[in-house]
Amino acid sequence: MLTVLLPDGSEKQFGQPSTPHDVAAAIGPGLAKAAIAAQVDGQTVGLDFRLPVEGSVELRLLTKKDAESLDVIRHSCAHIMARAVMRLFDGVQLAFGPTVEGGFYYDFDLEHALTEEDFPKIEAEMRKIIALDEPFERLETSRKEALQLCHDLHQRYKVEHLETGLAEHNSLSFYRQGEFIDLCRGPHTPRPKTIGAFKLLSVAGAYWKGDASRKQLQRLYATAFFNKADLKAHLEKIEEAKKRDHRLLGKQLDLFTISPLVGSGLILWLPKGARVRAKLESFIKDELEVRGYEPVYTPNIGRVELYETSGHYPYYADSQFAPIAMEQEERYLLKPMNCPHHVMIYKARPRSYRDLPLRLAEFGSVYRYEKSGELSGLTRVRGFTQDDAHIFCTPDQVAEEFRACLEMTQYILKSLGLDDYSVRLGFRDPSSDKYVGEEENWVRAEGELVEVCQGVGIDATQEPGEAAFYGPKADFVVTDCLGREWQLGTVQLDYNLPSPERFGLEYIGADNQAHQPVMIHRAPLGSFERFMGVLIEHFAGAFPLWLAPEQMRVMNVTESAETYARQVEIKLRQLGFRVSGDYRGEKLGAKIRDAQLSLIPYMLIVGNRDVEENTVSLRDRIEGDLGAMPLEQVTGKLLKEVADRVVRQKYTGSTGWGEHGAKNGY
Repeated sequence: MLTVLLPDGSEKQFGQPSTPHDVAAAIGPGLAKAAIAAQVDGQTVGLDFRLPVEGSVELRLLTKKDAESLDVIRHSCAHIMARAVMRLFDGVQLAFGPTVEGGFYYDFDLEHALTEEDFPKIEAEMRKIIALDEPFERLETSRKEALQLCHDLHQRYKVEHLETGLAEHNSLSFYRQGEFIDLCRGPHTPRPKTIGAFKLLSVAGAYWKGDASRKQLQRLYATAFFNKADLKAHLEKIEEAKKRDHRLLGKQLDLFTISPLVGSGLILWLPKGARVRAKLESFIKDELEVRGYEPVYTPNIGRVELYETSGHYPYYADSQFAPIAMEQEERYLLKPMNCPHHVMIYKARPRSYRDLPLRLAEFGSVYRYEKSGELSGLTRVRGFTQDDAHIFCTPDQVAEEFRACLEMTQYILKSLGLDDYSVRLGFRDPSSDKYVGEEENWVRAEGELVEVCQGVGIDATQEPGEAAFYGPKADFVVTDCLGREWQLGTVQLDYNLPSPERFGLEYIGADNQAHQPVMIHRAPLGSFERFMGVLIEHFAGAFPLWLAPEQMRVMNVTESAETYARQVEIKLRQLGFRVSGDYRGEKLGAKIRDAQLSLIPYMLIVGNRDVEENTVSLRDRIEGDLGAMPLEQVTGKLLKEVADRVVRQKYTGSTGWGEHGAKNGY
């Protein structure tokens, strides 16, 4: 007898083999018709999933109202897309077709080079397939039968995957829809008409199993929704994201560049981008000083033995640059992490409990050898600078220090208008062998993280298996104005690097005995490069006044007002503003348009009357003309806006930034 536990606390008993569809039918015909998939003990499965014949399971039926259902129909749509491609083109070899954030893709090997011109006919064929409404049928086979079937289908990539990637599996599953059969674990929607709307998005190259030494396939991206309205909104968001692409805006606004001669994934900051980064750095430095951090500097290379002791080498060997061979058999690495260097600063002299907590901070540059296909502007690079710090403290100081790190990260994000975020606690997976250190330290560390988050009012989610190899962590996941999530700031608790098995850190306690300190890794921004990429897209390049590379521009209406306008510019610069002047013999409208296109927060316009009355006409990038006012009133207003770090932009959907701002909000 099987007992099915439902979300409302009720139970259903089944004395014969059953599926989630049987459970839905037992509850009512309406639910049986509306159900798309199910979750059994937290795992998403199809309605045809075979439930155990005895014991108990927790079961949740999924309908269009449940977010998990979207992935199910998208995976089904991937099969429909593959079926359409095979109908239209000869000799198609199938690779993989998973769902991804925002949609799905399928990798193909075929002679015809797919382009966007092929999209209409592929979509038309997909609509024909959906109209047939043929069900997705699950087929369970043995390994031998699966291999024979893939051989019969002449699908060599599937055969290879069965022989290598799935070599440990004795039973396999396929899904059949009409003439189309594909090796797949599912789940799928019962009927394709559940897919209310879909759209092919793009085509790109992708190596088989991500291996650059293997054949390059054609990756067809698409998305699907339950209705046309949701698809339309999604496509509008995609178009808005294209406008905000930091790679495009970085070039348009002269913020940064990447030179092939310097190297892929290595950022060259142009003056305007460097100004924004410098303001972020000074903001963080001021906060560090107030919060009792000590500045340090460390080299960009270190001996391989240093990283062997820390565990970073060879643990991260695949993502590190190759060691540099020196004389006398010495080997050096480009620094992949700052923490081992800070550990050695701690060890530079004996420490007492009176020295703790010791907070060491550095804007440290590190290097990772990312694959060329994974590089992306500022958000995925090979050289980046972390706003890194490491705190060495006694065990009884951990809670307070971790709390302070969380609060500092919250303060920094709020100052940048990034108020929409969640905190994700990465814990150890007890069944994995990738984690180092004693179990009791892990249990203690994870418990402390939960307690601290609760203490500061953070409702953090817990994710087993997402910890760093040396300790649990709290990651800040920021949601930007387009609803995209970015993992940025992080705080990590570490009982392992200070341990005798690693660096053997000690301090002399009040009992005059040696004790092991605890180490906290902390980076509120994560890296300046990635954070800048997110900021550029979040603000669409229109930075708030305190952060803008050019805060204001002075412009004259008449030639006779130029002298006074230049005096205004000088006064503004003396007050610390980043200001420029436009004294060209152009019409005022052209000057204003150029300043607007450059996304400059304010324009100070000077005419003959302003010369006589010692005023300026202030124009706001957001609110337009604010009228004439004394220069002292203007500078007072703008100085206060900078001091308060006001974020005034307001996002209004597909139309971009609105005409009216709101302090620290959207």
